[in-house]
Amino acid sequence: MPKIVDPEARRRAVADAVFRVAGRDGLENASLRNVAEEAGLAVGSVRHYFASHSELMLFAMRELARRVDARVRGRAERLLAAPSGPDRAALLEELLAEFLPLDAARHDEAVLWLAFSTAARVRPDLRPRADELHAGMRELIDRVLREGRHHGGFPEDLDAPLEALRLLALLDGLTLTAVLQPGRVTPDDMRRVLRLHLLSLRGA
Repeated sequence: MPKIVDPEARRRAVADAVFRVAGRDGLENASLRNVAEEAGLAVGSVRHYFASHSELMLFAMRELARRVDARVRGRAERLLAAPSGPDRAALLEELLAEFLPLDAARHDEAVLWLAFSTAARVRPDLRPRADELHAGMRELIDRVLREGRHHGGFPEDLDAPLEALRLLALLDGLTLTAVLQPGRVTPDDMRRVLRLHLLSLRGA
């Protein structure tokens, strides 16, 4: 009896191979041949699921975003459902911390996301997806700041769109430093910077 293969599971397994190659050797080395070898497949088998290298890269970007979104969405739902008070402030910090490389898994994700974002600068096929995901992150931060203002966690005159941009720049800067100069900033450093920034938004 022929083996039954779940196409979506196989596509995600190939995306995992992209992540391993890109994390180890750089995204520029994640060719169809190298990815196929990493996944233990023939190049023809990879081409069965992805018609081109561009299609594979786009799927890998979506898969990376899906995994991050699964964590972030759960925290966002708990935050938006929480009443006012210190618990809400803690939930907000934990939500935003999901975007920082505070452990090995999130560090690996940050390395990959920076690789895709850098590639998107010169690859028109990747740029729309990178822009869409970055905009989604900014919109989420804007929403939680507005909700925090509504619940009294932030001043009524808080400029949510501007502060969302400032907070996004802070998260991006910490992530970039942690990835490119890992000895310069620790997870505790990043948490302290984030916490201090949120306190400043509350007028503390």
